[in-house]
Amino acid sequence: MSQSWPWIRRVFRLPLAAGAMLPLLLLSPTAQAAISGVVLSNDATHVTYEFQYSGAPAYLRAYIDVDRNAATGFAQQGVGADYLLENGTLYKHLGGGWLWQSVATVTHSSTGGIARWRVARADIGETASPNDADLVFQVESPLETSAKTPHVYSGSPPSGTTSWYSASSATIANPERGFYHYTGDCDKSDFVASTLRSYRETQKISQVLCIFYLAEFKNSPISQAQLDRFQRQANTVRSAGLKMIVRFAYTTSTDGDDAPLSRVTAHLDQLAPYLSAHSDVISVVQAGFIGAWGEWYYTQKFGNAGTVTQADWNNRKAVVDKLLGVLPASRMVQLRTPKFKRTLYGTSALASAQAYNGSAQARIGHHNDCFLASPDDWGTYENTSVEYPYLAAETNYLPMGGETCNANPPRSDCATALSEMSLFHYSYLNTDYHSSVLNGWTNGGCRPEIDRRLGYRFALVSGTFPTTATRGGALSVDITLRNEGWAAPFNPRPVELVLRNTSSGATHRLPLSADPRRWAPGTSVRLNQSVTLPAGLTAGNYALLLNLPDPAPALNTRPEYAIQFANADVWEANTGFNTLQRNVTVQ
Repeated sequence: MSQSWPWIRRVFRLPLAAGAMLPLLLLSPTAQAAISGVVLSNDATHVTYEFQYSGAPAYLRAYIDVDRNAATGFAQQGVGADYLLENGTLYKHLGGGWLWQSVATVTHSSTGGIARWRVARADIGETASPNDADLVFQVESPLETSAKTPHVYSGSPPSGTTSWYSASSATIANPERGFYHYTGDCDKSDFVASTLRSYRETQKISQVLCIFYLAEFKNSPISQAQLDRFQRQANTVRSAGLKMIVRFAYTTSTDGDDAPLSRVTAHLDQLAPYLSAHSDVISVVQAGFIGAWGEWYYTQKFGNAGTVTQADWNNRKAVVDKLLGVLPASRMVQLRTPKFKRTLYGTSALASAQAYNGSAQARIGHHNDCFLASPDDWGTYENTSVEYPYLAAETNYLPMGGETCNANPPRSDCATALSEMSLFHYSYLNTDYHSSVLNGWTNGGCRPEIDRRLGYRFALVSGTFPTTATRGGALSVDITLRNEGWAAPFNPRPVELVLRNTSSGATHRLPLSADPRRWAPGTSVRLNQSVTLPAGLTAGNYALLLNLPDPAPALNTRPEYAIQFANADVWEANTGFNTLQRNVTVQ
């Protein structure tokens, strides 16, 4: 059989003399690589390797080049592997091709799509100077191999002792992410607090869509009764511990009977104090107002069915600018298609240096309400060769969400759905529509992954902490976490180290200089900081915890609005804190 690459398959092992093992490689085609989220760390005595993977491979491997010499050891992706980790066993290369000898059983886990090894440094005979190493990771089957990744060892043993955290595969009801419910028009059907609360508690759903129609006010101000209704809806959502995705519109008819620009701006002036007062429970506002369902296509006043003049574009931009002006600067707006933003605000994708600077470009995200429905998602895209890379770049820093609207296999099946939700950094989707697409994801086996990975998903990896600290002095923490979701949070959120006295229960929340909006999907984040303890802190033993609360004063201490980490045994549902499972004695 030809051995041309890329082909490899199951490893069979035959016992040799002196404990040597000879894996024989047979052949099968490879698939697109799915290894991501590599985390390499060490302390004085151990190294730890982690990566994320998809599917259910029977074998997980790490090739370790400890002398950093590609000419020695087993050649793999630019390294010369001196050691091989395969599942729970460490092997040493014996030379002469694919020939390995078992060295040790190691600590290994592979749950929730995360592979992890912890290996004694003494067992891998470090010979490079300094003790850095090169690694390549692999899963099988199908066979998928990563690029070379250097492991740069910490220069000295960490100060304090290190804790390691176990990942969880549970679905989590974190704020401003995940599937949402949409069961009726927000201007007609009142939310019921107990129903909303059950969404969060039993379905792990933390958002609802509020489309508020203003059909009877196209020629008049919004009535006080309807303004009161919007306020009542927001108050109910707040009492239940959820948030709203908000859109205003005038019609559900394709005749596009909407309101002129002058009426829209007058209505936004009326809505301004309500949007401001309730921005704490607004995740994001979809631009709306124009055309059928507020989706900007069928419209009598702003250029109908794709025939849009420059004057129409100017009026459309005036609506968005006005909406941005009445919303608090902390909240973003979404447009229905990439073309709309590219036409109104320029064709360059938002760059990292521009993100969160308060400009219109930095506050306008995207929503797709016919996700996967056709090759162009029923008109969402005009030119995918341009708009796909644009949208993929933009949504690193902007909200992306929507709903499905038509079964269109194989495009609407799991493979493309997972790929595009990752590419475009989806934070939310409708769980009520379209049932045929959603059922296809359930039957295809990918719905649990979508439940977990929509939006952000933070998991603690390790933390190094001192055992003692002094009042008025510095306390240093070194925490590594990763974002296993498809997006980062898009609204501001603080990060706090919490000290809680184990005797009195008194808590002290100390801010860390971190911005979770910058914790990009598929990456690891290190919080290596020192905080100053209050001089008046009572001496005693303190538990260490991490808190990512909502910044709004009304929500800041409510656990429903804090971020839960995707780890076993760290979440405190009654406080909203994530325990770091460590104590420090303050003297």
